[in-house]
Amino acid sequence: MTNADALLRSPREKLIRALSLLGVLVLGGLAFAGPSGFLAWSENLKLLEQREARIAALKGERDELKNRVALLDPKHADPDLVGELLRSNLNVAHPDEVVITLN
Repeated sequence: MTNADALLRSPREKLIRALSLLGVLVLGGLAFAGPSGFLAWSENLKLLEQREARIAALKGERDELKNRVALLDPKHADPDLVGELLRSNLNVAHPDEVVITLN
């Protein structure tokens, strides 16, 4: 190799090294501050906790609804629940009951 070949190759190698370093820095920056990086980790944990709490609340609500559906089974319905629903939905009352309206 001559000295001229080494001088021509040197800027190209410097450019390749600079681009490689830039690529590594970009990947490192994304690993730290990207959408799934270290900074987003704590935010994702907070979202996970919020969603788990919401799931627990929905499971409780679902269990209440399951219980209510079981109490309304036509084969053996709960008389108290049926009476409550009749009174609230149809405004039905026994003749001996007194209805007091709260305004």
